[in-house]
Amino acid sequence: MTEVDFSDGVERLDLGALRVTATEGIDVQVQVDENSGNIIQLTFAKADGAVQVQPYAAPRSGGLWDTVRSQIKASISTGGGLVEDVDGPFGVELRAQVKADGSPNLQPARFTGIEGPRWFLRAVFLGAATKPGPTSDALEAMVRGLIVVRGGEAMPVGAPIPLRLPSTETADGETGPATTLPSPFARGPEITETR
Repeated sequence: MTEVDFSDGVERLDLGALRVTATEGIDVQVQVDENSGNIIQLTFAKADGAVQVQPYAAPRSGGLWDTVRSQIKASISTGGGLVEDVDGPFGVELRAQVKADGSPNLQPARFTGIEGPRWFLRAVFLGAATKPGPTSDALEAMVRGLIVVRGGEAMPVGAPIPLRLPSTETADGETGPATTLPSPFARGPEITETR
C-alpha cells in the first residue's frame, strides 16, 4: 500500500475518491447527478483527445481488470465494434473501434485498467489519445498522477467509489458543493458514455 504525503505542496483537486494534480492545457470536465451532487463521469480533455476515468472497489487479491476486460470485449463485439488485447503503457489494454452516438461509423478507443490495494481504475482514451503522440503522452501522465482514495468502508466488488465536487466554505462557515471548479480546472460540456 502506498501512502501519499498531502503536505508536499502540490496543488490537487479533491474529488472524493480521486485527487487530481493541476496540469496546464488539460481541462477537467465533470458530469454531475443533479439529485445526489455526485460526479457520474470524470474526463480529462485536450483539444484533440480525452480520457474518461472511474475508480471502482476491487478485491484485495486483484484480478478485476481481467474480468472487466472480458465484459468490455463482449459488449463491443455484440455492439458491432472491433476489439483486441494489446500490451500498452499500463499493461494489457483493449484497442477498439466502437460505435458512438448512434453513428454507423466506428471511432477508436483504448480501454485500460490499473489495479491497486482494494481499488481499480478504468481509463478510456479517446480521439488522438488512442495512438502514440503528444496528446496520449500528456493524458497518460495525467492518469499516472492520479491518487485514488479508497477509504476503509466495505464496498461490493465493482461498485464505483464515489466522486464528488470539491466543497467550498462560505463566510458564515457553511460548506457545500462547489458550483465551479477552481482555475486551471474548468467545467466542460456534458459527456455521455458509450457502452
